Amino acid sequence: MSEIKDLNPQRVWKHFYALTRIPRPSKKEGKVIEFMKNFGESLGLETIVDKVGNVIIRKPATPGMENRKGIIFQGHLDMVPQKNSDKVHDFEKDPIDAYIDGEWVKARGTTLGADNGMGCAAAMAVLEATDLQHGPVEALFTIDEETGMTGANELEPGILMGDILMNLDSEDEGELYVGCAGGVDINVKMNYKEVAAPSGYTAYKLSVTGLKGGHSGMDINIGRANSNKLLFRFLNHSIYHYDLKLGEVIGGSLRNAIPRESFATVMVSNDQAVKFEAEIKKFQDIFRSEFSVTEPDLKMTAEKVKSPEKVIEDATKDKIIKATFVCHHGVERMSDAMPGLVETSNNLAIVKCQNGLFTVNCLTRSSVDTAKAGVMYRAGTVFDLIGATVTFDGAYPGWKPNMDSPILKTMQKTYKDLFGKIPEIKAVHAGLECGILGSKYPNWDMISFGPTIRFPHSPDEKVNIESVKKFWEFIVATMKNIPEK
Repeated sequence: MSEIKDLNPQRVWKHFYALTRIPRPSKKEGKVIEFMKNFGESLGLETIVDKVGNVIIRKPATPGMENRKGIIFQGHLDMVPQKNSDKVHDFEKDPIDAYIDGEWVKARGTTLGADNGMGCAAAMAVLEATDLQHGPVEALFTIDEETGMTGANELEPGILMGDILMNLDSEDEGELYVGCAGGVDINVKMNYKEVAAPSGYTAYKLSVTGLKGGHSGMDINIGRANSNKLLFRFLNHSIYHYDLKLGEVIGGSLRNAIPRESFATVMVSNDQAVKFEAEIKKFQDIFRSEFSVTEPDLKMTAEKVKSPEKVIEDATKDKIIKATFVCHHGVERMSDAMPGLVETSNNLAIVKCQNGLFTVNCLTRSSVDTAKAGVMYRAGTVFDLIGATVTFDGAYPGWKPNMDSPILKTMQKTYKDLFGKIPEIKAVHAGLECGILGSKYPNWDMISFGPTIRFPHSPDEKVNIESVKKFWEFIVATMKNIPEK
């Protein structure tokens, strides 16, 4: 793994390697906050840790560049903690086991943390460099971007002095992002009555595994399966054809990741057991056929287990299964303004039935606030109709594109001069912090860009090595071309 820090450009990769050694799951960023504070202070630069843990580091302009507009390089310190079920890894203690695989850097069995470790590493390289030309520079390293955007939401207005925000959290080299979706969390809770598990039944642990998962914004439109939807599709079928009892359900783990694995404890009457086992195999074949391209490793299995002590009462069981089955997941609408961009979507992220409590968590995204509200209330109404309590929180604004942005024009020209082509201008169906930060600093000119990262928020996450080199060269050249104030 240590060879990663020797990749080109070494000044970026060595910092990314250092970040892979520091546990930094969302809401557990204490170690990386201290690391970044020490980094800034070791360079003799003004370093601030604000009340929530955001780290701000300031670097003066190089001689002759003092009158240029100030740049704020921005990235987030936290990473999504996802791993394969057979991988032994503690995200609060263990370093990421990263490795080089041809043209990519990957991690063994876990998320890599290139989202947003690569952006943070590039900002660190700028702060450390003594041979670059640039105006006044600030680096803003926020916390808890992945699970609530707490750092961006709690950032104090007036603490930053720059004019241009460069968000380093996009995932396609050669593209400049000028807009993003807003989002809101849907939270469902309902208590249910448990009854003694009946005798004369066979118990099974149902498992839907082997899915790729992925980012619930970036990957929502590429046809990947949602393990919760598959599990409850089968359960909904089963309540019409079998005397089915439902015990525990655990599906998905993060609101902003497409669920990859879902599990349920069920019981069927002994005289239906053989037929039920055949039904499992039948549905596995159906699902594999439907998702043959996007989910080649999909598995749906039933393992005989010890009977649970309690199951959900029948009437409530049917309501839970039916409501979850019909709750929308996936793309709701594509954008009319930007062809190929998802406008609105919903991710049925987490479903649990444990100890008398049924919970669901969804993340609704949209670049149109009214459309976001429509999907949010529709998904919530499904569960409201069965008597659940539905709340909405964690809302964050989108970022409206400004096609007349001065930094956009500067970076388009810089990229063409460097690489011989004009970069694509895009918006992203994901929650960048620009919308929140821009509401606190309305004078900022904002843009987002980054190296090529694939399958963030999943153990398949990887970053393209060559794209990091171009990303860095682009940053260096752009700093030279920033106009005067």
